[in-house]
Amino acid sequence: MNIDSTIISGYQSLQDIGYLLSGKHQVLLVSDKNIIGLPPVQSVITQLKTAGCQVTVIDNVPPEPSQHDVSAILSALKQPRVDLVIGVGGGSVLDVAKLLSLLCAGDENVTLKSLLAGEKPQHRTTSLLIPTTAGTGSEATPNAILAIPEKETKVGIITPVMLPDYVALVPELTTSMPARIAASTGIDALCHLFECFTSVIANPVSDNVALAGMKKLFANIETAVAEPGNLVARLNMLWASYYGGASIAHAGTHLVHAMSYPLGGKYHIPHGVANAILLAPCMAFVRPSAVSKFACAYDLIPDADLKLSEEEKSYALVEYFDALVHRLDLPVKLSQLNITPDDIPYLSQGAIEVQRLIKNVPMPVDKNQIEEIYRSIR
Repeated sequence: MNIDSTIISGYQSLQDIGYLLSGKHQVLLVSDKNIIGLPPVQSVITQLKTAGCQVTVIDNVPPEPSQHDVSAILSALKQPRVDLVIGVGGGSVLDVAKLLSLLCAGDENVTLKSLLAGEKPQHRTTSLLIPTTAGTGSEATPNAILAIPEKETKVGIITPVMLPDYVALVPELTTSMPARIAASTGIDALCHLFECFTSVIANPVSDNVALAGMKKLFANIETAVAEPGNLVARLNMLWASYYGGASIAHAGTHLVHAMSYPLGGKYHIPHGVANAILLAPCMAFVRPSAVSKFACAYDLIPDADLKLSEEEKSYALVEYFDALVHRLDLPVKLSQLNITPDDIPYLSQGAIEVQRLIKNVPMPVDKNQIEEIYRSIR
């Protein structure tokens, strides 16, 4: 899969985007209430209006959006066809912006219902995605994730057509993230990178991207959480997140994400928090099937003990994952999220049904083993 996005990166890199606006008349800007008032975002809106664009602002994208949320946004649009979609926000905002780039491209045959049914569209309108969290990597993936409340789960709409024309990685837009959000989204990026690296469909392209991303993430995640004004660390985390998304585009996640989906779908646990709880126990399970890759990733940790054997490094990486989640002060037990042992059979069934990801696990896994992992963190 080719990723042809042009990447704009660095401090104040949104100060002049006029060169992107030639021929653009109807612009849809998608964000949320927490982001829309930030000065860099207001600067973008001012530039759009100065260029003579008619700007429609959607600033009510909720966390973990459902298909009903997207339908409501579409119904509220006075101009259903646009020349440019700009998404500014976290993964939920970017996923909705990607969907709207398909649904507002003027093809009446492409509807939300058809996308959910698996139809692969051929066109989208021009898009610019600007992440304000460093975790989902949505700006580099062909995926858009929607909650399906009726089934208490989430589904992924997947098509490379959604990959954007432009991506802006702007560190000052991430400095307002609370520490817990920076931590949980950072762990989400780590899961993307490492799951894709160990997936059965990993390949040389995804491996190279994942290794580049993990090197940046291991060196910067704790600094970025502890020092929100550290623009160098924040920019490096944006790049780590982007590489995580690119890893997904070229390979795919597996066990952590499969097991986190039902936690989000029914219990509305934030995605990064669910991943944080599952990271170490899932990787302890997977470790025997990918010792060499575990060791390779361990070597990227800044204070790694390079004298260890491959086997020792693989164990040390799992220990690092566990310690990192603790140091970032994220939940490590389901009970911290009010999930009880009685919920585990439901969670296990929900996870095993995510066969799109389960088939990527680098070793056989069944429902009973998934249930054991959940019970180990109850």
